[in-house]
Amino acid sequence: MNLLLRVGSKINSHFIYKMSSYFRTFVDRLCEVIFERSLRIIYVTLSICIIPFQVFAQSTAHEWLVTIDRNLNPPQYEAYRKLINIEPDGSKKEFVLFSLKQGKEKVAALFLSPSSEKGRATLRVGENMWLFIPNVGRPLRITSLQSVTGGVFNNSDILRVDYQTEYNAISINKLDKKGPSGKNLLQLDLKAKTSSVAYDKLEMMIDPGQKSPVYIRAIAASGLLIKTIYFKKIKDFGQGIKRPSVVETDSPLNKGYKSVMIFAKIKPRTLAEEVFTTEYMGRIETLR
Repeated sequence: MNLLLRVGSKINSHFIYKMSSYFRTFVDRLCEVIFERSLRIIYVTLSICIIPFQVFAQSTAHEWLVTIDRNLNPPQYEAYRKLINIEPDGSKKEFVLFSLKQGKEKVAALFLSPSSEKGRATLRVGENMWLFIPNVGRPLRITSLQSVTGGVFNNSDILRVDYQTEYNAISINKLDKKGPSGKNLLQLDLKAKTSSVAYDKLEMMIDPGQKSPVYIRAIAASGLLIKTIYFKKIKDFGQGIKRPSVVETDSPLNKGYKSVMIFAKIKPRTLAEEVFTTEYMGRIETLR
């Protein structure tokens, strides 16, 4: 009898040991699963909460500059716009342009009207600009301060590349003045990277609610105000493009004169590198 009791006791002890071992393994694995799932939940939560903040939040002057560039100019697009020059007596001259842009510093524009300008094309690659005139042997070099339309907008304004290509962001400050969205305007100060840039300094007043400029003061190295550029009528062009549809400018150096640029259409478009070469300027019409 004692032998049977000892054997039974050993069997029970072994059984209990095995069961406790299985139970510990089960509990350990359960804890691992719960821990892994908890980490996943935390990761997803952080992804939802933090990543959009990183993408859309602007805190530094440079971040605001990048945001403004992307809102004004998609990486690649085509656009139709009308440019109107208004003289002191009220007389007007209008131009219609078909424009193409690629990356941060390549822009091409084709004149569709008036008939006297039809077929002319302009090209900008970085600081280099050209004018193509039909029946002329080769594209002609032009400068940023000239104007192919003869108005207050110069070639730098008409063939606008990303601001970050030409300027460094120096500072950003909150103003007391309210913008169209009702939020306080921000003043973003920009400084030209080189002396060949059309304007030495830009004072950009931004509506943080719209993430768009309200107006820009273009200033010479001497401190002289060259012109003020106004951004009006925010429009949703579709496909994620929402920007001012009207850009106006006036200048104390040309009192009574004004130029207006109206964007009718803008849409993303993938373009070949060869489009932005002087050899292609006479064929831009084929892309319409």
